[in-house]
Amino acid sequence: MFRHKGKGRNYSHNLKLASILSCVAGLVNITGVLKLNTLTTNVTGHFAFFSEQLFLKNYSMAFIYLSYILFFLLGAFASGIIIEWASKHKSHTSYIIPISIEALILFVIGFTHSEISSSNLSLSFIVASILLFAMGLQNALVTKISQSVVRTTHLTGLFTDLGIEFSQLFFYRGKDEKIKLHRSIFLKLIIISCFFLGGIIGSFAFQHFNLKTLLLPGTLLLFTLWYDRLLLRYYHLKRKFRDQD
Repeated sequence: MFRHKGKGRNYSHNLKLASILSCVAGLVNITGVLKLNTLTTNVTGHFAFFSEQLFLKNYSMAFIYLSYILFFLLGAFASGIIIEWASKHKSHTSYIIPISIEALILFVIGFTHSEISSSNLSLSFIVASILLFAMGLQNALVTKISQSVVRTTHLTGLFTDLGIEFSQLFFYRGKDEKIKLHRSIFLKLIIISCFFLGGIIGSFAFQHFNLKTLLLPGTLLLFTLWYDRLLLRYYHLKRKFRDQD
């Protein structure tokens, strides 16, 4: 689901990528909200809070919200740099480093002491910033691999696109156009559903595991690496046996 790029990608690859990583984003988002009272998967709300704090002349809080925005940007930047650098060496494994960094971040924070909370502003700021960096990594990775077809860390653009595509159902008449439109709508519904599912699972898990809830999305990321590696070995063996025949 990761190693295929450009014309080598198909609808199935994007569907697998979207379902797993949107669930990861949903889990991270609800954990950040419940533990830190902060959005940790997107920056749209932080722009509003930043403007509000500037208006109130609370410059220290304004700086915090600006930092959240910049950490997400830094994560996306780092992911882009890593992917471009790795692609020049082994293109089919360029995704491993960003996903591994993201998983490591989630495991480290998941095992962090549970006394971290929104009342401890300094520690809360550090943890939220690191989570936003991780989500920036993921969003840039998914966007680049899928050529902007899949985005997994926020839903605003998805609902906008979904509304447009629902309206197109009344006008598209060609069979090929309708099939393409139906597949696009289904992909977006899968992303939205898995994000919600991650949020629901995360909210119940948080009641029992607190920050350790982040171990679940971390494990999902490791599963995606294992699954993609398994498929790679399968195709190599299949090609090897076919060549022998």
